Amino acid sequence: MISSFSEPIYCPNLSCADPRNTFGRQHCAACETDLIYRYLWVVGQAAEEVPVGKVIADRYFVIAPQIWLDSRPALPPSVPEQLPDTIMPYLHLYPQRLHTPEVYGFCSLGESPEAAEVLLLENVPINNFGRLYPSILEAWSGTTGARQVYWLWQMLQLWRPLSEQGVASSLLVPENLRVEGWRVRLLELHRGNFVPTLRDLGDVWSGLVESAEPEVQPKLGEICQFMRRSSMNFDAIALELNDLLLEQAAKLPLHLEVVGMTDTGPQRSQNEDSCYPTAADFQFSKTSGGEKLIPYLTMVCDGVGGHEGGEVASQLAVQSLKALIQNLLAEITQQEELMTPTMVIKQLEEIVRVVNNVISAQNNEQGKELRQRMGTTLVMALQLPQKVKISEDLPSNNSHELYVVNVGDSRAYWIGKNYCHRLTVDDDVASREVEQGHCLYWETQLRADAGALTQALGTRDGDFLRPTIQRFIVEEEGLLLLCSDGLSDNDWVEKSWENYGPEVLEGKMSLEAAVQSWIRLANEKNGYDNTSVVATHCRMSPERLVLFDPTVASAPASTPVSASVSLPPSLAASLQKSGRIPESQLSESSKQLLYPETPPAPEPVQKRRSKLPLSLLGVLGLILAGGGLGLWVQSLQSPQPDPAQLPPPPETPAPSPSESPSPRAESPSPSPESSPSESPSPRAESPSPSPESSPAESPRPEEAETPLPSPE
Repeated sequence: MISSFSEPIYCPNLSCADPRNTFGRQHCAACETDLIYRYLWVVGQAAEEVPVGKVIADRYFVIAPQIWLDSRPALPPSVPEQLPDTIMPYLHLYPQRLHTPEVYGFCSLGESPEAAEVLLLENVPINNFGRLYPSILEAWSGTTGARQVYWLWQMLQLWRPLSEQGVASSLLVPENLRVEGWRVRLLELHRGNFVPTLRDLGDVWSGLVESAEPEVQPKLGEICQFMRRSSMNFDAIALELNDLLLEQAAKLPLHLEVVGMTDTGPQRSQNEDSCYPTAADFQFSKTSGGEKLIPYLTMVCDGVGGHEGGEVASQLAVQSLKALIQNLLAEITQQEELMTPTMVIKQLEEIVRVVNNVISAQNNEQGKELRQRMGTTLVMALQLPQKVKISEDLPSNNSHELYVVNVGDSRAYWIGKNYCHRLTVDDDVASREVEQGHCLYWETQLRADAGALTQALGTRDGDFLRPTIQRFIVEEEGLLLLCSDGLSDNDWVEKSWENYGPEVLEGKMSLEAAVQSWIRLANEKNGYDNTSVVATHCRMSPERLVLFDPTVASAPASTPVSASVSLPPSLAASLQKSGRIPESQLSESSKQLLYPETPPAPEPVQKRRSKLPLSLLGVLGLILAGGGLGLWVQSLQSPQPDPAQLPPPPETPAPSPSESPSPRAESPSPSPESSPSESPSPRAESPSPSPESSPAESPRPEEAETPLPSPE
């Protein structure tokens, strides 16, 4: 491995007076811009023969076989005018970017026309030091039985999308399968010389099962035998593997702590974001014993359609989703059999569509058309507390399932001690163009409408909505971070996670302080928008976390309380000072949207938080009554279940008392150069088809002609 080069690393700032920097520097010596070390995996037999230490095309350093470093990351790589068919699987699989690499460009190994051309891949399993993450074979024997099963589960979930693109053989090469903690990643895509079957995958798994942990080896052996039978289909195998996965995960302890905050930002007058849970939800839970959804449910909604609609849509989505998820959880607790991931995903899809139609009905009632229609993004996480019978001697335990739902460009991240994984893919023009095979991702960023949303809740009928729903297993300690684009714009989560995530996980910083820090960072760096952040600390230790404070190391620790009733101290102070919940209040124009016939009147905060306006409940009831959405719809028509029927939340310590200032205390004043009126958001434009549609599909007329409303 090469540790230094005589060639320079160039500053990505094209305006830098002296962009040349020595290899190893983290910031430009001339302008202090962060330097980018972009490591690439090079595909092609010719690439294997390029010697280490060589510089290719005056920009790529060969630091290891097939691993190159781009020394000029601000310059676009070479791309042919007509993208070759060989890279189409990479583009079509963009929604699987958590596991699959992306095309960066091409490079010729010589100046002659006959020179070989190689493919350059980014988003590859290479760490910050230019080294490959371990293969699944290398890491297999050193991990837990739960993680071994989870790796196989991820491989099985990739089988269908990779088979559709003719690259399922990528899962049959153990050296091509790399693991980064819990996450399975592919080094490159292989077409192979034959059409693989599940039997071939079972043969690969058999080699791993021989050295699996004793508690999972017998069952995995049976599953491999099932895979060799032609009569066993994919769903039957997935069901068996899922049962084993949940059984192993349920043996692990799980403690959850949640903190959520939303902030208007330095340049906006109205907050169109809504999130759950916030200070108001903790306060309501503390005083009334309600809000049993904490800490299972978290969500962030970013309203679109201007302040006369965006804040209504986002709050309406949060309140409606809370009611529907409450019924879903009550139904699940009454079932003796485990609900399969496929069933849960279908239930969540219908729930999201119902909420979409509630908002859409409000648009119709108000006569809103085209860009006037209000809508909202959604990123929602549901830790589904299904009970798994571990053994006859052990009681049932939480199955550790985590479902993440997203519509729009609000994001979810998983932050561990050594990595930050973006779990969601934005529903925007950039993602759609890549998935449909029109261009590479970096090329889409040159478009003015790259960030324009392709879908949002409420702007169209639910039949056109394609929410993305993923199932994960919480089997390691980490932070689940949900945020609006007020924070995620310009990659500020990726740039800042190391400053806060590990500190929280090591007990050196409270979760509340981390959330406040992220909001302050968003206001400083992306101050043109509202910001919402909801973070969940998932702990896999049976011991409660006690923050280390050297100033009070000798003082006795106070008794922790449950997260379902704890209120972070600075948020409690904010409530006491204001006498109300700021984020729950609607502007006068927004109240006119909800109550066009009558003037707005003061309403108790708890009443507003606990139920929807009667007119909206009527709309919701009509939609649910005619929807035919299954068992959970029937439960909506029956009396509200007793909150006590829900399983108790995982134990968790209260957020550490922190005297840190309010998130907006250090917010910079609005900059005239970046005022919203002078620099409209790229989300103002909206393209046609949903990014989930395949390239062969033609855009729906409604999607092609009806743009989404513009956020103000």
